[in-house]
Amino acid sequence: MSVRELLKFGKEQLATKNIGAVDAELLLANILGVNRMELHSKVIEMDAEQAQENKELYTKAIAQRLTGMPTQYIVGTAPFRYLEYEVGPGVLIPRPETELLVDEVLHQLNTFAEPVSVVDLGSGTGAIAISISSETSGKKEIHVVAVEKSPEALIWLNKNIAKHDVPVRIIESDAAHALEGIKCDVVVANPPYLPDGAKVPQELIFEPAMALFGGPANGMAIPNEFIKAAARLLKSGGLFAIEHNELQGPLIANELEADFEAIALHNDLTQRPRFTTARRK
Repeated sequence: MSVRELLKFGKEQLATKNIGAVDAELLLANILGVNRMELHSKVIEMDAEQAQENKELYTKAIAQRLTGMPTQYIVGTAPFRYLEYEVGPGVLIPRPETELLVDEVLHQLNTFAEPVSVVDLGSGTGAIAISISSETSGKKEIHVVAVEKSPEALIWLNKNIAKHDVPVRIIESDAAHALEGIKCDVVVANPPYLPDGAKVPQELIFEPAMALFGGPANGMAIPNEFIKAAARLLKSGGLFAIEHNELQGPLIANELEADFEAIALHNDLTQRPRFTTARRK
């Protein structure tokens, strides 16, 4: 089978479960060792043996995707901003929406005198912490600490910090007890915030529940823990940025009012309220 024939097969298979054609391209590109655009622009030569081997690998990858397993878990990586992150079962896949939260934090870092201390609570893959560290390298003196309690997620966090060779320090802890007695300039967090029992897309079933669900009813139990941790960790005037779902903005603002000011709600790429920033009083 040629590349074109393989792609046609993959797209047709995935279409039976309403999975987009891009996934078929990403899965095949990974097997062939090229990027997605090169599938269409590059001449990829295969002898009969290679073609058969690639067909078998691709058929297996398509079958995995049809079970609902995320493409990122199958290929083992996920893009976030300017870097690729290693991902797999046990860690949340970084999402494009969170890129905007990083944008805003980077923008507001300019208001702090150096050195600036940043804590990423519930770091997961490390996408937020590593992005902040790598994108300020050589421009600002920033000290980034990634806090994570899940042993499974810590494996991926360590891999990604090593992969991108950034000076991010890891603390194994939950948010409530992390860095006791320490004060910092910035706390950023993408906590679990879905209400317990919420109906989720099939892909999310494969991702760790610990990283998704924030508590019963409105899903605010764990976000509230992160807010308390931020209030404890931040110096006066320190920045807090927290991701949440589109309904939680007012609940987050209400929880922040006691210890924070300049509370601002920010929209994601689809203009839905997605994260909030505030300054410690």
